[in-house]
Amino acid sequence: MGFHYTVISDKTIDEAIAFIEQNLKENKFGVLWQHNLTETLQNKGVDSYKKPYRILEVCNPVEAARVIEHNPLVGYFLPCKITVYEEEGKTKIGLPKPTAMIGLLNDAELISIAEKIEKILIDVLEKSK
Repeated sequence: MGFHYTVISDKTIDEAIAFIEQNLKENKFGVLWQHNLTETLQNKGVDSYKKPYRILEVCNPVEAARVIEHNPLVGYFLPCKITVYEEEGKTKIGLPKPTAMIGLLNDAELISIAEKIEKILIDVLEKSK
């Protein structure tokens, strides 16, 4: 099964992120925050890592409220993350699977919700590559 889903893109990181944002919006998700990890590391004096690496924190507020109300521990996994980074000259777009994270709580209702969210996010990745 694996804990993540990753696709390879010929787009630049910025192009991929633009497509991700648009495809998320079409599915009632939004980017809450975009973290440029490379820039942060360099600002902290770590000059050894130079590859572009971005982390997008994404959320569907209706679904987030629904799962948090069901079990507050779900907040430990929120918001969902999508990473966009460069490896071997290619842009990779990936996410930890919501089912892998929520599965730790052993709750059938939450797993069902996570399956739906995961399907949407995988579709966003596929359409964005």
